[in-house]
Amino acid sequence: MEHRPLDPDHAEGGGLVRDQFDVTLEDSDLLGEVELTTNLIIAASESEDHLSDDQIDTILGIHDD
Repeated sequence: MEHRPLDPDHAEGGGLVRDQFDVTLEDSDLLGEVELTTNLIIAASESEDHLSDDQIDTILGIHDD
């Protein structure tokens, strides 16, 4: 019996096998939240004092209507 190295891209019958962990994750809401959080972290690190509520609202794009 011939022993071949296991090829994770092919099934024993020779067909291609999809890697269940090879997925593209794109969540636009999550990306937006990460961007807002990043902007807050950067602003806080550049500020010598605590950010005011108004400064935080501006960074988050919250406007009083």
